Amino acid sequence: MYCDRCGEPAASGGDHAACRAARAMEPPRYCGRCRRRMVVQVTPVGWTARCAEHGDLRG
Repeated sequence: MYCDRCGEPAASGGDHAACRAARAMEPPRYCGRCRRRMVVQVTPVGWTARCAEHGDLRG
């Protein structure tokens, strides 16, 4: 599993507190399953993020 904001391994021992805080206000940038950079579109009513391997996420 990977951090969906910075792309680093979630269990790497690094502190992802800043990533968790930022994710409260912004969409994910990396796929949490494969670490690929996602295509993100932000709209007035939410966001969509698309991983080439794993498909769409919505928020």
